[in-house]
Amino acid sequence: MNSELQKEALRQQMLLRALWRDARPGVVAGWLRDGARFERGLQAYQANAGALAERALAAAFPTVAELLGDESFALLARHHWRTQPPARGDIAEWGAGLPAFLADQEQLASEPYLADLARLEWAVHLAERADDPLPPVDLELLALGDPQRLRLQLQPGCAVIDSVHPVFSIWQAHRSTAPDRFAPVREALAAGRSESAGVRRQGWKAEVLLLPAAEARFTAALLARRPLGEALAEAGESFPFEPWLRAALQAKRIAAVVQETA
Repeated sequence: MNSELQKEALRQQMLLRALWRDARPGVVAGWLRDGARFERGLQAYQANAGALAERALAAAFPTVAELLGDESFALLARHHWRTQPPARGDIAEWGAGLPAFLADQEQLASEPYLADLARLEWAVHLAERADDPLPPVDLELLALGDPQRLRLQLQPGCAVIDSVHPVFSIWQAHRSTAPDRFAPVREALAAGRSESAGVRRQGWKAEVLLLPAAEARFTAALLARRPLGEALAEAGESFPFEPWLRAALQAKRIAAVVQETA
């Protein structure tokens, strides 16, 4: 790399560091032809970045935002932006790190379910941005193949969120209009109930379901690309595979049946 290319690469690196508040604007200004203009632009960008972070995360994590309240969520969003800034130009792709970020916040230790709730909301967000469903599946392999060498591929957007907290009940309560909608949540929290939520795309929207433990294990195994035989063993003998298969085919949740090579 020649000296001009090296200088340009370093200039761009310093610019990014200033945008993420990792370098003093005055230092970066020395690398630019119009330092004063850069500093004015940087101030405008930083003033808008916080508001952009709030809007982006509130769109992807509406229940978390509601639970934290406007002021607390705004501070959290701005802090998350500074510590884990977007890596891509599409701001809607930013937010995958929020669940782990929430889990690390000591001040939120009294609400330990927030991180798993954020995992659920991010799965919903991804499902609604997922690719269009694939064509209906050909069942010939499923009827004739060896379950230990077959793999069921689910449609894009499917996910399973396992939690030691009642995350489905919390998520569902915030979408209910019933006057006593939070009573089941209080009961579940008091009982220390764990829940598994299934996420799938239904049309243009994501659908969230409360999954029985066996179905959650089975679905998670399929999503991990494990063979059908292993997924069934993971689910256990009591798992009603045939009813599940009929429902999955009717809802077009299976994208393909793949036979693994030896």
